Amino acid sequence: MAALAFTPRNQRPPIPPVSTQTKSPKPRIRPRVSLQPSPSFSDPFVLQLAETLEDSLPTSSSSTPLPLQKLRDTSSETLLSTPWPSRKDEPFRFTDTSFIKHSQISPITHPPHSSALSGVSSNTQFPNIVIADGYVVNSANLSELPSGVFVGSLLELSEESITERVCEYLTNSFCGDLFWSINGIGAPHLTVVYVPAGCKVENPIFLKYISVEGGDEGSNALPVSNPRVFVMVERGGELDIIEEFLGKDEKKSYWANSVLEVVVGEGGKVRHSYSQNQSSNAAHIKWTSVQQESASTYELVEVSSGGKLSRHNVHIQQLGPETVTELSSLHLSINDQTQDLHSRLILDHPRGYSRQLHKCIVAHSQGQAVFDGNVKVNRFAQQTDAGQLTRSLLLEPRATVNVKPNLQIIADDVKCSHGAAISDLEESQLFYFLARGISLETARKALLFSFGAEVVERMPYSFLKKKVESQIRELLDPTVKGSS
Repeated sequence: MAALAFTPRNQRPPIPPVSTQTKSPKPRIRPRVSLQPSPSFSDPFVLQLAETLEDSLPTSSSSTPLPLQKLRDTSSETLLSTPWPSRKDEPFRFTDTSFIKHSQISPITHPPHSSALSGVSSNTQFPNIVIADGYVVNSANLSELPSGVFVGSLLELSEESITERVCEYLTNSFCGDLFWSINGIGAPHLTVVYVPAGCKVENPIFLKYISVEGGDEGSNALPVSNPRVFVMVERGGELDIIEEFLGKDEKKSYWANSVLEVVVGEGGKVRHSYSQNQSSNAAHIKWTSVQQESASTYELVEVSSGGKLSRHNVHIQQLGPETVTELSSLHLSINDQTQDLHSRLILDHPRGYSRQLHKCIVAHSQGQAVFDGNVKVNRFAQQTDAGQLTRSLLLEPRATVNVKPNLQIIADDVKCSHGAAISDLEESQLFYFLARGISLETARKALLFSFGAEVVERMPYSFLKKKVESQIRELLDPTVKGSS
């Protein structure tokens, strides 16, 4: 039976400085937030990182859209009082981010050369955008979108009314943790997806994120990119989004620090598919923030298997009655890696509905999975129906999983439930196969694939299902063979 470890403690080495390139002084046109240490600021590392990110941005503010400029200024101010997270902080109790902090972090200041993107294919069947190292480098089939739908950089947005709507939400939106603010400072562009009221987009918008620049295996270099996407679906609109994250080189080390904000108007619907298969030496930190107005629907299906450190923060707020939220995730920790999902769902209005299914497979003695799922049902969220379930498979003796399903219920007329299960493959199930002449390897393979299939089958497009199934098979086959 696999062992469970809940509070591992590691001795940290001395903290190296953030690496910066020598640059000649350049004038600043926009006012800069004062970065002098204050009594509430206690982390010089974050201060130096903020300065490095600001130095990597263009000096002229004339070409920076107002919403993006306000985002950068707000994020700069937030970073002044936000220390780097440690294992003493409850949200990072089981997630060690020292891998990032002890690297030589350097912002990526320009998009990759076109030659570096050779061999990178984008799905030409649907409208799509390729975002490389945080920069939009390619797009296709956008002309096929319905009238009024916009997909592209905020710099290309000519409709003043849409720009005002984006600015309204960006300046008053939810503010996440340190990594959210780092993205706010370092995002070179803001990609906008806008769907007008009553418009139902038939084909999904495919967002392909690829990391090209990276440190060589064994080096301490960690280039960081900060892609940021804002999605707004107005009243009665419908949209499907597909996000795919991957690395150009399987052995490169880099840090992808991504943010996606979604606003779903009254009666609107967003289906969100998310696949993450970064380099085995990469850090992947992602924020997904969703605001749902009344009678709206948001569905997320997630499969995450890449990265040395992968953390997905999901924050969802239901802003009106009769909202529907469904979250399904499958995490695979096949190597010495950490797969972390922190989710928070806030219900403030009556007759809300939510379901969350989290599954993970840890198949390495140094592998780890973390799940912290918080559902908060406030006083006026009467007649809420909320369910949460997490199931984990540990396939090695020292594999680790830390799960924390959490319901906070203040309303008194609700139907809420949560549950957690952690185990290895059951001997009785394996015996059932063996008794029928099926080999142990085939039996384990069938049980592992069926365990993840419950989530994969919820992906809405067959081509995406096949691609994810192929990735899972490639990852699990060596494990299955080695365990027989």
